[in-house]
Amino acid sequence: MDLKEIQNLIKFVSNSGVAEVKLETGDIKITIKTTVEGNTPEITYVQQAPVAQPVTVAAPAAPVASAPATTSSQSTEDNSKYVTIKSPMIGTFYRKPSPDKPVFAEVGSSIQKGDTLCIIEAMKLFNEIESEVSGKIVKILVDDMSPVEFDQPLFLVDPS
Repeated sequence: MDLKEIQNLIKFVSNSGVAEVKLETGDIKITIKTTVEGNTPEITYVQQAPVAQPVTVAAPAAPVASAPATTSSQSTEDNSKYVTIKSPMIGTFYRKPSPDKPVFAEVGSSIQKGDTLCIIEAMKLFNEIESEVSGKIVKILVDDMSPVEFDQPLFLVDPS
């Protein structure tokens, strides 16, 4: 169902005087609620229904399955010696102060406690995120201009 069809459906429902219409077609659910008196604005909900994904289970070979498990546990152990700098808020992550400026920190950069590592924009406010530790940046875990959640890991820092 495209945007024109949805708009036409909303116009039809509002002109018909019906209080509520629910429509389900394929993977889309639409609910349109209106009032007869017209005191409140119409409310339209468009929701995509979850699509069932086929699940295929293959029997893994024993040597292949055990090798990645030890590798992932080794990488977890390696990350345990690093300090994770996390997002203190929800917002958009920026590595630069502006598009024409250089990035605050790169992988391999030495940083000091209090150095600005990135900016998180939340509700039109730009918040500088400062380093909690001195050390060397090992990994940047978020892409530039990506949305971030509260307490989401942003950087791995080697404090040694």
